Amino acid sequence: MLKTARKLPLFRLIALAQVGQLAFRHVGALSPAERRRLLELGRRPHRLSRAERNELQRIAAKLEPRTFAENAFRTVSPIGGGRKRKRR
Repeated sequence: MLKTARKLPLFRLIALAQVGQLAFRHVGALSPAERRRLLELGRRPHRLSRAERNELQRIAAKLEPRTFAENAFRTVSPIGGGRKRKRR
């Protein structure tokens, strides 16, 4: 770990830490039972029944992947990604 940390510039380490915190907050929106179930379903994604796929989609939607991606982009982007685009 320390070898890797020495090779990465400081701003990249800070950006990784910020994205990690952001991910932690998004996963924190799930209850412990939902987190456990998400891990169970994620371990065998190719062998899920229709009901399990629907359950996985429902749990994943609670994570708000679009919001996470937008916030992560704004966090690490060197260009002005602070503006929100309007939906049409």
